[in-house]
Order: sequence, then C-alpha cells, then structure tokens
Amino acid sequence: MSNKTYFITGGGTGGHIYPAVAIADELVKNGENIYYVGNPKNLEYDIISQKGYKFLPVNVHGMPRGAKISIIKWGLQLLWAIIKSFGYIIKYKPDAIIGTGGYVSAPSIIAAKLLGKPYMMHDCDAQPGLVTRYLAPYAKAVSVAFESANKFIKNKNFYVNGNPIRPQFKTLSKEEARNNMGLENKLTLCIMGGSQGARTINDASVSLLKKLSKEYNMQIIFQTGKKNYERVIEQIIRIYPEYELDKNLIIRPYFEDMVTALKASDIAISRAGSLSLSEIEAAGLASILVPYPHAAADHQRKNAKYMVEKGASLYLEDSETDELRLGELIEFLVNNPDKLHELQKNALALAKYDGVQKILEQLDKIS
Repeated sequence: MSNKTYFITGGGTGGHIYPAVAIADELVKNGENIYYVGNPKNLEYDIISQKGYKFLPVNVHGMPRGAKISIIKWGLQLLWAIIKSFGYIIKYKPDAIIGTGGYVSAPSIIAAKLLGKPYMMHDCDAQPGLVTRYLAPYAKAVSVAFESANKFIKNKNFYVNGNPIRPQFKTLSKEEARNNMGLENKLTLCIMGGSQGARTINDASVSLLKKLSKEYNMQIIFQTGKKNYERVIEQIIRIYPEYELDKNLIIRPYFEDMVTALKASDIAISRAGSLSLSEIEAAGLASILVPYPHAAADHQRKNAKYMVEKGASLYLEDSETDELRLGELIEFLVNNPDKLHELQKNALALAKYDGVQKILEQLDKIS
C-alpha cells in the first residue's frame, strides 16, 4: 500500500467502535494516515483519544421515535453533521471512507456519496442496520460478518469477511492473559453485557459471585457497564460485604482491554451482539448467551440461535434470566467438563481471524 489517507467512522456502541478500531490500528501499522469521525459525547471519543488518533467530531444521535418536533430537531442536527463532514472531506481529502454502521457513520457516508468520494461499509449483524441498508447500494464495497446479511443488501461487491477483530486474539496465550490480570491458572468466568452493560445479566450474576468463588473456587471477571457499576457495587456490598478481599473477583465498569479479559477466561456470559460473538469465538470460550430482547429487528436473538445451532453456546431468554436459572447453567458447565470443552472447540471452529486483512485489501482497491 502506498501512503494514503482514510476516514473511519462508526460509533455509539462497542459493536460499531471496535471493528473500526481494529481497522484503524492495522492501517496505522501500514503507515497510512487516518482520521476518526465520531460523536465526541460517545464511547468512541474516549477510546480513540487514548489511542492518540486524530478525531473529527460530528454531533449526531439516533433517530427519535414519535414527536414531530424532536424529529425536525434531529433532522436539522443530521443536516449540520453532513455539512460538517463535507468540510472535513474537502479539507483532509481522504482517498476513501469506511463506515462500520450505526447512526454515527451516516453523516460522513452521505457526504462521501454526495461528493463522489469512494466509500466502503462493514456491518456486523445477521440483519444489517438501517444506515447500511440505505447506503450500501452506492458503496464501492460492502463487508459483512454473516452470510445471511446478503439478502438485505443490494450491492454486487459484497464480501463475507467476518468481523474485524484485534490480532491479539490470535497471539495472546491464556497463561499470559491471566498473568496480565493477576489471576491464577484456574477456571475463569467472564460476565459482560457489552460496552453498555446489561442490567438483567448483572442482577442475576451479583447473587452468584460469593457462591461461585467460595464453593467452586472460580475466578470471575465482571464488566458491569459504566451506567450500572454503582448499582452493582451497592448490591454486592449488601450480599457480600467483604467482596473486595476476594482475590477471585475483578469487577470493573468497563475493560479497555477486552482481549485480555476474554483470553483469560473459559466461560462467558454475554449479550449476543455480533462483535461479542466474534470475540467469544476468537477466544475459544463456552458461552451462555442472553440476547437483548429489544435489539433492532431482534438481531441478537437471531445471532444467539445461530451459535446454539453450531453447538457453540447455551441460550437463556432475558425474561428467564435470574439467579436460579443462570446458576444452574454455570453449574452444569462446571460439572460437565466434556460439554464445556465441546462448546469451546465449536466456538473456536467458527472464529475468523483474517477479517481486518480482507477489509484492508478491499479498501485499498476502492481507493
């Protein structure tokens, strides 16, 4: 690749941000210039700022439901974000733009289309989101994580690449990951509800922490999500006041380095966002999936059912997730090591490690 300039855009949730970051990291490693276009009030700003990459702010939010006045206000905000994106494209002259979906990517992609600038899109869900479905027909290339996304996208330059994941999933060993987290070499559970956390999973897990640690001598890595952290800690203090002295527990609102947290684990309890599933596969984990019931087009349930069909996960409905039911599934895996290993093996067989490389080759072609 010769020295080129790229805009990368996507945000709101980890499912849109982390694929974008994986692409950005690889482009920078190859000596390319990158600018990240995102909302400065969202998670992407924190992550990109820590990386030290150039951040171009656009103030854009998801489309509101209902009231006409809020839709008009949103429309004006989007229009201003598109105008701002025009300015960025004219000023920095990117060779191409890649969007990883969600409302945050809309202004740059729309501006690119209007200015005739080549762009590529990546969508991580079995059923792609609105922004992808509307803007994919005009893209020079469309990358998806799931084969089933094909029927929603009208574009002949269509590639099933899997999700872009960080290369450390392939290179970091379980032993190194555990050392890095100050953990011992024993059965480890990772509880996560995505970057935003998940109240149902958190509430069911809190009551199990003491039992899992004391009775099963299990290590637990617990990502609560920033919004739910204080609530979780208040609950734990009531049930298990001396939890801070328990070396088996690591409880944080958010892990900057999710690769290490997952690679240190054997089992994951998770929502069923596409990126979470790609990372669970890449880490070779057995998983208990609790799909978010209000996800757009019910895509999390579809993602989770796919994992169950492939023999890689156990499934639990959000409405049935409580201390008793979740506890039974964890105990089942602890007491059936053969089943645990079978789920891990099947998850690993689904892993796609070369998503970033494929996307970079396609991006280079269009630019």
